[in-house]
Amino acid sequence: MSHGSALSPLVNHDLLSEITTPGVRYEKRPARLPDGSEVPGLFNAWITLDNPTQYNSYTTEMVKGVILAFGAASNARDVNCVVFTGAGDKAFCTGGNTKEYAEYYAGHPQEYRQYMRLFNDMVSAILACDKPVICRVNGMRIGGGQEIGMACDFSVAQDLARFGQAGPKHGSAPIGGATDFLPVIVGAERAMAACVLCEPFSAHKAYQMGVLTDIVPALKVDGQFVANPLVETQQNYDEFGRNAYGEPKTGEALKAGKALLARGVVDLSRLDAKVEELCAKMLLTFPDCTTKTLEELRKPKLDAWNRNKENSRAWLALNMVTEARAGFTAFNDGGKDDREVDFVLLRQKLAGNQSWVGSLHDEIQPGAKVRG
Repeated sequence: MSHGSALSPLVNHDLLSEITTPGVRYEKRPARLPDGSEVPGLFNAWITLDNPTQYNSYTTEMVKGVILAFGAASNARDVNCVVFTGAGDKAFCTGGNTKEYAEYYAGHPQEYRQYMRLFNDMVSAILACDKPVICRVNGMRIGGGQEIGMACDFSVAQDLARFGQAGPKHGSAPIGGATDFLPVIVGAERAMAACVLCEPFSAHKAYQMGVLTDIVPALKVDGQFVANPLVETQQNYDEFGRNAYGEPKTGEALKAGKALLARGVVDLSRLDAKVEELCAKMLLTFPDCTTKTLEELRKPKLDAWNRNKENSRAWLALNMVTEARAGFTAFNDGGKDDREVDFVLLRQKLAGNQSWVGSLHDEIQPGAKVRG
């Protein structure tokens, strides 16, 4: 057995030699020093959800692609950081593909259970990556998109992006990571409000809460970057003395903000620069020491995730027979402004002991609106 200095052929540890999954792009981009100069032979791996017409929601095949991409990036000896992002400027990811949910998985718990195995493996692949993972939040990060985003080590967002959970409003529970990660990141009370009320919040609010590493402006008006004009970006206080930073504007201020938004264009160059800056900072660290630091700092999220992911998978599968079936069907088939079931009617009928087996699903759909 040779122990000399001659280089041995490298062993390939990837599951596939090439990632060609539709809807997921995997590419290596040259790593750069803080001064912007390229470093020969070193790269940052970019994993891009490429389904912009459906707000980068992930299909079953895309989930497989993300798992493979994170495995490849983790194994790549020449990769410094992983950048996880979405195509376009509207959304990073809005979660699972509701069309696929409604038209295939609804009413089929065994099939959804197998899908959730893939979803769990996707989240675990992010948490187990040997490289730092940066979520480049190019737009909305909602539902499952928020969950896979929070599995990342860093998140940098353009400030027009919105964040939040959708579970109880659309027939699910945010147990694909949100109920595990949010209490660790923002504390129990704010996690409770985010997961139960499902009210979206701004990038400025997300930064204030501790969900984001940094935010940058993306709206350019008359050639100049301006902060998101739809939310409060100063240290303003409401009538109760609460800090209103990051809260939506109202009244005339909102009207003026919408007018300014309409005049501008979205430019993500500042977002890309901030991501490159973060990658460059990590390039100038010992790689193994960085990996060990990541492993230790991920433990609170990872411990909660591993403790709950299997029973969450089982519950989500069974829920596809009742509330998830109704909620995803309503979102998929309802109109643009009417994508929720009749919650009051549902509660009335359940209080009256009406069974889910029968007409209940149809009676609570948008457009039915039959109060009994």
